[in-house]
Amino acid sequence: MTFEAGLSFLLAIFIFGITPGPGVFAIIARAMSRGSLSCLPLALGMIISDVIYLILACLGLAALATHWGELFTVIRLLGAAYLCYLGWKMWRASAVPVEENPALDRRDAAHAFLQGFLISASNPKVILFYIAFLPTFMDVTALSTQGIVEASALTVIGLLAGLMLIATSAAQARRYLRSERAVRGMNRVSGSVMALAGVYLASRN
Repeated sequence: MTFEAGLSFLLAIFIFGITPGPGVFAIIARAMSRGSLSCLPLALGMIISDVIYLILACLGLAALATHWGELFTVIRLLGAAYLCYLGWKMWRASAVPVEENPALDRRDAAHAFLQGFLISASNPKVILFYIAFLPTFMDVTALSTQGIVEASALTVIGLLAGLMLIATSAAQARRYLRSERAVRGMNRVSGSVMALAGVYLASRN
């Protein structure tokens, strides 16, 4: 992959990463309720799923998407239901003024990672990008092993930069949470955003 091609690919991935969708909504909701650093495992889950799709596209397995059928629908609906459940939990969370970036325990980090993975794995936008649009942008089937590794690395960099930029921006609202009323309002806004992301995901085909 040439420098120009790599730079163009990185830019395309970055723009794709910040395009509104269930993943971006989930990042915003989590950043507002728990801070930007808490979004890292969520973002990593999304990125791992995206890299898998990229590798499948590079291996010429685009036809795989047409054979998922009912299994894909089940995964998508489970991911949507999980987002709605998290939204409900956020809505009902206690109105305690939040810390700037509370420490993550392993269980919470694992849940966030799984949530991110499910969101991307079941998001039609992601599948269309890597299986349909990306091959028109570059001949992914002609990439060598080194090219696939380079494309995967650029995907990680581009998506991580975009998602964490969104997380950092959304987390700025946390500095104004100095009262129970403000915290309660933010919890409900975050919960509503998360639940809407679930509804959006469930409505996609």
